[in-house]
Amino acid sequence: MTAHPADPRPSVPGVTAVHHVAYTVPDLDEAIGFFTGVLGARLAYRTGPVADPGGRWMTRQLGVHADAVAHIAMLRLGPVTNVELFEYTAPDQRRVYPRNSDWGGHHLALWTDDFDASLRHLTAHDGVRALGEPQTVGDGPIAGTRFVYLATPPGLHLELVHAPDRLPYHDGTAVRLFTPTPDPTGDTS
Repeated sequence: MTAHPADPRPSVPGVTAVHHVAYTVPDLDEAIGFFTGVLGARLAYRTGPVADPGGRWMTRQLGVHADAVAHIAMLRLGPVTNVELFEYTAPDQRRVYPRNSDWGGHHLALWTDDFDASLRHLTAHDGVRALGEPQTVGDGPIAGTRFVYLATPPGLHLELVHAPDRLPYHDGTAVRLFTPTPDPTGDTS
């Protein structure tokens, strides 16, 4: 990512953006269905099985058991996010989801311009449930930000987020987090 002109810290040469985020799911078909049917993602491609029977490629290249087998799907979620989904089988596979507090814990945060409508839409689907009530941050660098975490059928946590245009942290830095602006045409390609 290129350093801001006023930021002298070096950046990774040639890196200009995040290409994708990836999640391992227990059932690739179910996860694709959730991402496309509930979140509105578009499936770009599927591939697999990816394996190296009797070889070491899976361990050397992906850091998994040598006998692991992966099936993969790449999806486009909204205008800027690519999501890669993996379904692995492996002799040493742990089948326990990390909690958000565990090392490797994770969630996918979705910006919404209509928090309440987004929450109603998501929780109307079987297996999607809010973890507690929506919260509004009362003080600190992101005061005024509204959020809620959700559990989903593929086992992933989502977060819905909406924040005011001006946040308290803006007073102390020129750095701004990316916030999508609505496209008046509705185009999300």
